[in-house]
Amino acid sequence: MTDIVSSSDTVRSRRARTLIIRAVLIGGIIGAALSLIAGDFGRHTVFDTWQRASPLEMSDDNVVVVMIDDESVAETRVWPWPRYQMAQLIELIGRSEPAAIGIDIYFVEPDPVGPEEFVEVYLEDELDAQMRERILALPNMDDVFADVIGTRPVVMARTAIETGGVAAENAVFSYTVAGTPPEGTLKANRLLYSIDKLDLAAFGQGMVNGQPDDDGILRRVPLSMQVGDNVAPGFALELARIASGEEELSWNGRELTMGDRVLPTDNNAQMRFKMARNTNVPQYSALQVFNGELSPEVFQGKTVIVGVGATGTYDIVATPLQSEVDGVLLQAMAVDAILDGAWLDRPDWIAVVEIVAALCLLALVFLAAFAWRTWLLWPAFAFAITLPFASWIAYTQANLLFDPARPLMVGICAAIAVIVTRYAIARSERIRLAMELVEERVAASEQKGELEAARRIQMSMVPGEKTLSRLDHRTEIGRILRPAKSVGGDFFDAVKISENLLLFLVADVTGKGVPAALFMALSKTLSKSNLARAGDGLDTALAALNFDLMDEADDEMGLTMLVGTIDCSTGAVQMINAGHENPMILRKDGSVDTIAMKGGPPLCVIDFPYKAEPVELAAGETLVIISDGATEAANNDNALFGMTGVVDALRSAGDATAQERATHLADKIAAFEGANDPTDDLTIFALRYLGSAD
Repeated sequence: MTDIVSSSDTVRSRRARTLIIRAVLIGGIIGAALSLIAGDFGRHTVFDTWQRASPLEMSDDNVVVVMIDDESVAETRVWPWPRYQMAQLIELIGRSEPAAIGIDIYFVEPDPVGPEEFVEVYLEDELDAQMRERILALPNMDDVFADVIGTRPVVMARTAIETGGVAAENAVFSYTVAGTPPEGTLKANRLLYSIDKLDLAAFGQGMVNGQPDDDGILRRVPLSMQVGDNVAPGFALELARIASGEEELSWNGRELTMGDRVLPTDNNAQMRFKMARNTNVPQYSALQVFNGELSPEVFQGKTVIVGVGATGTYDIVATPLQSEVDGVLLQAMAVDAILDGAWLDRPDWIAVVEIVAALCLLALVFLAAFAWRTWLLWPAFAFAITLPFASWIAYTQANLLFDPARPLMVGICAAIAVIVTRYAIARSERIRLAMELVEERVAASEQKGELEAARRIQMSMVPGEKTLSRLDHRTEIGRILRPAKSVGGDFFDAVKISENLLLFLVADVTGKGVPAALFMALSKTLSKSNLARAGDGLDTALAALNFDLMDEADDEMGLTMLVGTIDCSTGAVQMINAGHENPMILRKDGSVDTIAMKGGPPLCVIDFPYKAEPVELAAGETLVIISDGATEAANNDNALFGMTGVVDALRSAGDATAQERATHLADKIAAFEGANDPTDDLTIFALRYLGSAD
């Protein structure tokens, strides 16, 4: 019979382990599928978090922005500005000898106040020939502006459009990028840029197109674009090239070489970089330039980008840091990143590392499942915690983009699958054991009746009068245990654990009847095995008991307990109250004191640091412990016996032995209840200290 049971247990164990291993694999596959469905959402969330946690701290050593802001426009009371005013602004900036000047503004029409345009406003009879000739002799401000642009290291902005503008094959490029760009490079067939007189006068031209992600947030700038047959540099790249004095830009796979700098990009030739907040970008108002408020050192040797930031302008983008950022500021951040090495890289091997991390996490969960040890999930948890930290360190220290979201999703789904499957298996096992127990009880009930047999079994599990009387001659113990039904959940115990130390306890399982009795049997066994070590510390022994009960008990079960020890040589008592009724001491003069204990919650609820509390018993005094079946006993009027009834009953017993006191109290409670069924199991435990003398 034993061999058969062992064999079936082995089969069940193998089946359970197989189920959990399958759950790990299925959970991992689900996690991988979810990460693919989520797309770049998790990755963007992680990297945007790092951007917000560690924004770029821009200095004014590389890039400065001159903003045509509301104050600048208000001063002139007109926008767009006349070409003369723009020429004057660039001239004033150029006097400080900047390394490069970027103009992020388009001048797509000739100067509307040029001499030819001005005389066309008036009829021939409104201007005499001499005045007309004098006006036409005035210099054209587009020519003046072009002369200023041509004498400074200026880069003009261009943008790709779908309709209108200029066809790509008709555009002239001052500089193009060598090599073959990545295959996903953005392509354009039409361009919008300033009139040729201004655009071609510049040292270079750069594309300002930016491709936001699906969520509308701009995280990258293109380093180049395929415009017709030409590979045109991006606006920020061209400014960085001129500012650094480099002669050549060249593509090599997904890397762009600029001198000794190798700029990494994605498959669309776009560069990720660390971004700054608006307020952290060095910027000045154009009005400050006109008013001479800035020293030459502000622009000298730096890249200066001129842009429009007045109210109503359209060049506004969203970044991971802010929802509204002027496009010119984003270009400034990109230039600074190129010059200062603040670009972000995600090489191909990073994806391999992420896959390896996911497999390692899956392997740790698999190991825990195969070994059938829940604690082995802790290494997996620790490894999972390190992944975001590793991503953060890679971002801040090496400018690498390592995505922990996908490995975590795989590991979390696998762990959830293990936990759910183990819970289902454990629940199934409890049901199986319960069914087996029911079957055993049915077999027993055929002979003597299930309930009566169960009652005898339960009553046999608590020590009897003879056992208690032999524990120690310096004490006297009386006890009453009356289940509300045939069987119940209350129990008590007393055991000698050393020459002078006597352990006692009274416990009450949540509920009553057969379920409570079953849990009572488990609790009684665990209590005796754990609390027998109370000599090493009552609080330590109770903590061990609580741990075992939480590991074994059903979620719906609970256990209140009052446990203590008495030193029979001194009468010193140490007690811990875990959600139980407070004990009482019957003094030699007949008075009853209720000991108000701090205690803690019932067992099986939480891991709680229970502490022992001291009490002294003098010779002749009796410690009385009851369960709530005493205080909650009810009569026909639904009135409760209460603590008052308990105290009165104890006082009325007179000079009696411990057992006589327990019996007297139980009889008083039964008389109070009358014909009513007991509301709960009743336990009374009376410990009388006789003194240390032999």
